[in-house]
Amino acid sequence: MGTEGTNERSTFRGKLGFVLAAAGSAVGLGNLWRFPYLAAKYGGGIFLLVYLALAVTFGFVLMVTEIAIGRKTRLSPMRAFGAMSKRWGWVGKLATIVPALIFPYYCLIGGWVTKYMSVMVMGKAADAANDSFFGNYISGTADPLVWFLLFIIATTLVVVFGVNKGIETLSRFLMPALLVLTVGLSIYVLTRPGAMAGVKYYLLPDFKALSFKTFLAALGQLFYSMSLAMGIMITYGSYFSREEHIENAARQIEVFDTAIALLAGLMIVPSVFVFSNGDPAALGQGPSLMFVTLPKVFNSMPAGNVIGALFFLLVFFAAITSSVSIMEAVVAGLMDAFGIKRNTATVIVAVYGILLGIACSFGFGIWSGFKIIGMSILDFLDFISNSVLLPLVGMLTCIVVGFVVKPDFVISEVELNGPFSMKKFYAVMVKWVAPLFIFAILVTGILQAFGLLKI
Repeated sequence: MGTEGTNERSTFRGKLGFVLAAAGSAVGLGNLWRFPYLAAKYGGGIFLLVYLALAVTFGFVLMVTEIAIGRKTRLSPMRAFGAMSKRWGWVGKLATIVPALIFPYYCLIGGWVTKYMSVMVMGKAADAANDSFFGNYISGTADPLVWFLLFIIATTLVVVFGVNKGIETLSRFLMPALLVLTVGLSIYVLTRPGAMAGVKYYLLPDFKALSFKTFLAALGQLFYSMSLAMGIMITYGSYFSREEHIENAARQIEVFDTAIALLAGLMIVPSVFVFSNGDPAALGQGPSLMFVTLPKVFNSMPAGNVIGALFFLLVFFAAITSSVSIMEAVVAGLMDAFGIKRNTATVIVAVYGILLGIACSFGFGIWSGFKIIGMSILDFLDFISNSVLLPLVGMLTCIVVGFVVKPDFVISEVELNGPFSMKKFYAVMVKWVAPLFIFAILVTGILQAFGLLKI
């Protein structure tokens, strides 16, 4: 069992383990329920082009920054920022609050995924396709809690076993399985009658759809999709061997994450397109796409229960690798801050997650009348973490690296294992371009939450 304290830092057994674990964190629900919707809405291929351009520039710079901070300090964000600059140590505490807020509701949604997987496995796709099924399920009291507890216990068990036996072992098994499932389901969908019209809609660039909103949508999606500013990449970076090259690892994580997002779109957009007779409006984003629209699509397919079961198994893999990384960021923070053992820190985070997760679940049922600035408990936590704190932490990280410790802090760490091919570009991006991009994400997220902007 994992018992490492602050004196002995675990490391991933090799670069592959690190890349798969970090990619597992990045490949989450956002790739599967937000990316296809945005790609469909913003002209298919043109959105993909903008997204890819941002991934190899903006996304790459932030990922390299976080991995390098973690590896250089050998600390989670809780203490890493203090090690960089005592005056800016508070940024690390803020960075640890982000995964602490996300963890409970992410596990609740993971419970929803687990429930749907079981429904499909039992051959009840027709039940899940019913208009009222999802609403009735999440507004219940006991049923959603049972599945939530199963999911959070599974996550906790992986984290208790530590970096090698838990996180790395899980990632080495689940990430290749997730890739195989995604490719297999995409191929199956492409063989459906009429699917090519959806593929054309998804992949061919519509330059008329290119706008500032396309750019903002791609930027926001990339930021959330790659697990940036959540403390995760810094935490995982602190377990990354000094023998490995950060630049190469960051590229490989990006490729894996982007490939899954693109394949998810190739699987989801054509199937919904065929089901809805070419109506793009059927591609809603978020829970409605995954838990309302797609079950109807599966129910209308030959072998729909099998396809639905495989799809929700894929989503389960994506959800649990992400929930493990979110929990690990908080657990590592407690271990670094208080010098406590892994088992103790994991139990503390699990109990906290269960209590707040129960509140989130009740927010759709017996506490549905309780609102915070007009939002349910889950939506409020999502707003504070994703729309406010996430971009704020990302912006502050760029400021600390760009102007306090200077870009050489990161560049020298990357160059431990060979040349940093993009170091001049990196220095300009981290100081001037990335903070402005992230400020745009912050403003956009707040305006969206209050209905002042639609993306």
